[in-house]
Amino acid sequence: MDKLRGALDFCVRHQTVLGYSIVSLLTAASEQIFSSVVFKCPCNAGNMLYGSVFLIVPAFILFLLGYMVNAKVWRLLTGSCPPEKRCSCSSWRTRARYCLMLLPVTAKTSVAPLTWLAVALLRANFYECAASGSSLIKNLVCKDTGEECNKLLARIPCDEKLSQMVSSEFLSLQAQSQLLGWLLITGIMTVALISTCVSRCYSPVSYLQLKFWKIYLKKEQELFEIKAEEHATRLAEINMECFFEATDPVEFKTPSNEDWRKISYLYTFNSQQQYYSMLHKYANTNRGNSVRFGEEDQNPPGLGFVDEASTNESGF
Repeated sequence: MDKLRGALDFCVRHQTVLGYSIVSLLTAASEQIFSSVVFKCPCNAGNMLYGSVFLIVPAFILFLLGYMVNAKVWRLLTGSCPPEKRCSCSSWRTRARYCLMLLPVTAKTSVAPLTWLAVALLRANFYECAASGSSLIKNLVCKDTGEECNKLLARIPCDEKLSQMVSSEFLSLQAQSQLLGWLLITGIMTVALISTCVSRCYSPVSYLQLKFWKIYLKKEQELFEIKAEEHATRLAEINMECFFEATDPVEFKTPSNEDWRKISYLYTFNSQQQYYSMLHKYANTNRGNSVRFGEEDQNPPGLGFVDEASTNESGF
């Protein structure tokens, strides 16, 4: 039991890393299936188009799916441009703020498509097919050798002997693909490390306070789920009694639309105030009616976890 509890605690503490790892493994497995079962290079003039589609289109689809399942995107968009506030949504400041908030979302949704590209390049099947039909490769390999060389080049993915003949004078297409794959992986790791270091350096709070903050958000979300379920259950019971027993409903207070909207705003950090979430800010500014509720600074990169804590739990 202690070992099981320790394993669960480890998963909770490292759920972000484990989540990315699972996504990467599933993407790599999908690429393996596509490469082995579905992909069949035509070995003719259509190599470039066919190989490029298998290399790029699945990555683009994974990128779009990443946006579709990211709850922070829907939290940002839902109710952001109601009819009565349509003019405010078109301001350049609002658009710039949305774009700034979508930057970390874009980085997270890029994990799966970049994994697809990296694995596909290391396996080299897609690139070899696309490059064998590329005019750039043809000009490099078949310069001043006639049309017959171009036809032979297109058949390289289907003939290992031809591939060996070409690689004797030039870097093979498979080697080119693997080289690009390792360069892509190196670039991703470098950018990830630099962005993480910059984010932590510009964090407005210390390491231990950051740790406390994450604990608070986890507990707040757990209590919110419990209280919301109790509240919704009680409201449903009152309405059912009113319907089936033909009685007048008893008074039962629920948060107003404006109250829900206030706590649904994306978190913004203010160095003069110490609030750990929008709900915390709402509770300490007279239910959001204080002037201070509207005071905000730009959300620092190091505090992107504040909104993620709630969206990861509640989903859409």
